[in-house]
Amino acid sequence: MTGDRSWATRLGKSLLVLAPHVVALLRLDDLNPLVETDHRVQRNYAVPVDGEDRPDAGRFIRERGEILLSAEQARQATHGLVLAGSTRGLDDVRGPVLLVPHGGGLGQYRSGELVTGLDSSRLVRGGRVRADRIVLTHGRELDLLAEVCPQAVPHAVVAGDIAFDRLVASAPYRDQYREALGVTDDREIILVTVTWSARSGFGIDPRVFRDVAEAAPGACVVASLHPQIWSQHGTGQVLGWLTDAVDAGLTVLAPHSDWRGAVVAADAVMADYTSVGTFAAGFGVPVLRIPHGPQPLLAGSPAAVLAAEAPLWNRKRPLAAQLEAAQKAQCHGLGAHIAGLVTSRPGQAGKILRREMYGLLGLGEPARTVPFSPAPLPRRVTWPVIPLPRSR
Repeated sequence: MTGDRSWATRLGKSLLVLAPHVVALLRLDDLNPLVETDHRVQRNYAVPVDGEDRPDAGRFIRERGEILLSAEQARQATHGLVLAGSTRGLDDVRGPVLLVPHGGGLGQYRSGELVTGLDSSRLVRGGRVRADRIVLTHGRELDLLAEVCPQAVPHAVVAGDIAFDRLVASAPYRDQYREALGVTDDREIILVTVTWSARSGFGIDPRVFRDVAEAAPGACVVASLHPQIWSQHGTGQVLGWLTDAVDAGLTVLAPHSDWRGAVVAADAVMADYTSVGTFAAGFGVPVLRIPHGPQPLLAGSPAAVLAAEAPLWNRKRPLAAQLEAAQKAQCHGLGAHIAGLVTSRPGQAGKILRREMYGLLGLGEPARTVPFSPAPLPRRVTWPVIPLPRSR
């Protein structure tokens, strides 16, 4: 709802989705089904203006037909609930805040003594905890929070991981996901997924996708790139960088396409330290790690366990044998171990999060059961039927 409320057809509580970038926006999308059918709630969006905002976040919101408030409109209003995918912009809006992690939880990385996402410099400002509820995916994170930011512990709720729960809920639709990727036979699908940064698998080696496609000529090799890569470098440039890999047979997931359907469809996943690899392993898909630059992982976290126990891709050896080694690691319990670290409330995230959201809104929960939506179908980049001239 924008402007004068006298123009409104329905009057209700304002739910503000505060998304500084597309990554946060996509994660907060998992919470929308918990409230979107409620006539008592009006969902609006805002992108914090703090010098680091990405213009594609606002564009993405508008393209989906959502209401995007200006920074001034978001500041002036009092919201019934603020859903935040990061701490950015929290001090500029009014209303109870539910802080939701993205990328496999808040406690994954350590830089010196600093635990990324859980440190007091992010969670506390002016002596006050910045969020009314801080969502944690695992009880392990609650212990960590007590160590690094005890002031925030009363605000924490261990809800499990709704992204992982939706991945599990997508399992019955594997054939549909494979068909969406263009595979209608029994061809092997290998998902190659990377995170962003100069330390990532793609950051240190731009040939990674081409090399996998050439090493698996009979398979459907699918690339999933972190949204930040598309945002930072631009869709046209990234597709240009992938031209040789596409010529070698690579299928590319469209920018910001949901990755979960591709994980369900995949026979194997190759991943750097992206959380997609962690989710895939926990889901039961064999994971072969892609070499990447140094990244300090928090001991005992799912990402750290995967890095320690999953095999590492060696270009000098046949790929098929290495994928078999990844399958053996799964059979020896790696996937079950990872799944137990991803969430300590399997299948319960939707129920817990809806309860917390309605509590902060000051509304009674609907009588209808908590919806558990499977992931949307993955979208592929489509290329011209007649190849365009390309510089070499």
